Parts: sequence; C-alpha cells; structure tokens
Amino acid sequence: MTGAGPVAVATAADDMTADTVITELNRRGTEVIRFNPADLGTDLLVSARFGSRPTGPAGQLRTPSRSADLTGIRSLYWRRPDWPAFDHLDPADARFAAAQTRFGLGGTLYSLPNCLFVNHPLRNRAAEHKPLQLAAAQRLGLTVPPTLVTNDHHDAREFITAHDQVVFKTLRWTPYQKDGVGMTTWTEPVTAGEIDERITVVPHLFQARVDKTADIRVIVAGTRVFAVRIDSDLLDWRLDYSTLAYRPLTLPSALEKALLAFLEDFHLVSGSFDLALDHDGNHHFLELNPNGQWGWLEDETGLPLTSAFADLLTRGAP
Repeated sequence: MTGAGPVAVATAADDMTADTVITELNRRGTEVIRFNPADLGTDLLVSARFGSRPTGPAGQLRTPSRSADLTGIRSLYWRRPDWPAFDHLDPADARFAAAQTRFGLGGTLYSLPNCLFVNHPLRNRAAEHKPLQLAAAQRLGLTVPPTLVTNDHHDAREFITAHDQVVFKTLRWTPYQKDGVGMTTWTEPVTAGEIDERITVVPHLFQARVDKTADIRVIVAGTRVFAVRIDSDLLDWRLDYSTLAYRPLTLPSALEKALLAFLEDFHLVSGSFDLALDHDGNHHFLELNPNGQWGWLEDETGLPLTSAFADLLTRGAP
C-alpha cells in the first residue's frame, strides 16, 4: 500500500506480543506509531480539530519519536494500553483528570476516520460481557453449557444440585489485592453446600462442567482462523502452562463460520475463543476474549499469527 498512512499501536511498554507485530511491520517497511495513553502529558500529545472536515478529526498524535496525522492512520491496534491514574493529584482532581482523558483522548481516537480498529475499544468493552457472549453464542447455534448468572442463593443451590458438577467463574477478571497479596480467581468447582446468603451482594456465574477431553483456543485475525488443541489434566489450563501440550488443528467448517459470525455480531475483526472438546467430539463455547493473548501459542506451534495480524493491520479498512 504505497503512500498509505501509519499503523498506530496503543499498548503498554512491556507488551511483548505488540513488540513482535511491530517488528514484523517494520520489516515490511510499514510506518508505525506506538503510544500508551498513560504517557499523556509527558511523552504523548494529541491535538484534534472538529468542524473543518466532514470525515472526522483533523490534527496530530505525537510521541517523542513519531507523529501521525489523525486522518491518515490506516489501522489502530488497541492492544493492552494503560490509562493515567494521576496519583499525584488529590482524589477529586484525579477523577476529573481521568474522565477528561478517557473522553478526550479516547473519544478522539475512537472517532478516527477510514481506520481499521483491531479492535474498536468500545466494541471490545461491549464484547467482554459474558452474558452477552452466551446469548450470542446460543443464537448463532453454538453449544453453550447450562449457565446461571444470579445473586439468589436459592437459585444457585438448585442449579448446582440439578447439574451435579458445576464450576464458578468470574464475570470479569479484575486485579486486586488482599493484605498486599495479589488475588486471582480461576475456574473452580463449587458445591451447593458452599453457597450462602453472601452471594446476594453481587451476581455470580455458575456453569455446568463440561466432561472435556481437551481445551481449544481459537485465534481469529480478520478472516483467518487458527485453532490450537490444548491438552492437560487441569480444570483451568491457565493454572500451569508447564504441563500443557499443544497441537494445531482444523475446525469443522460450520463451527468456523459460526465463530466468524460471532465476531461480526459484535463488530470485531479479531478475538480469542475458548472452547471445550468433549469425549464425543462436540465443541462447547466457553467464552471470547476480544483482546486475548496469543504470542506464546505461536512460539509453541509455529502458527503464523504475527504475520496474520501484520497483514490485517497493513491492509487497513476496506
């Protein structure tokens, strides 16, 4: 694409997956501007004018080493950016500053014209809601394990009793600490006897456990679909990566089409799906991470994932 504008990559400084994609884009001679919203005011400047052009904001995005015209950005790869916390301000001022940043810088970036978003941040956010995912998967004909989202302890006990083996999952992974110790909640088995009135405080997600023989991670970049079988003895394979075995595979055509339709339903161009494969060869939809990690899978399997994402970003909007 001779004369095409730069690819913008929004991410934190320590994002190795973004590093590999940027290296590939550089190898191809594609101009890249990398930035992190957290650097606003120090290493990031934005200036956007509205009302003088019919197609969106006119202005520039500038870092210490790069600058890009907003109207010329061909693709925005929204990877793992940080937003500034403004810890040096008092709480009220920090809240005000954070809101101005998200709606000023964020709103400007979200309005880029003629730009391919991988993915659009607002679309990412919508697609992160698991109840929305489950409803979409069911509507598109994917097999969804029986699932209950509730804060009613009576309903929770009845569901667990009815399905015998049930797991608990968080509705959204949220980093937090207790007494200085980082807390992470994995997919865990739960019994009816563990349920009491405390669950009324917030909704909980309970799901019938799939009698699986393997997990499958599916990475989609545009229309290219890559599937990897993950073998382990773990309920949640993320607990111990050292025990995992990987094998690329080809999905049934109907399943591949359903996953592509799922992304289209959420107006996404990429995503990482988690599926469970049962002993009868049936695939069960578990969840989508619209901005999931995939770098380690390329290392383990040799699948050309970096190249696929570089192709997508270089191509830009249709």
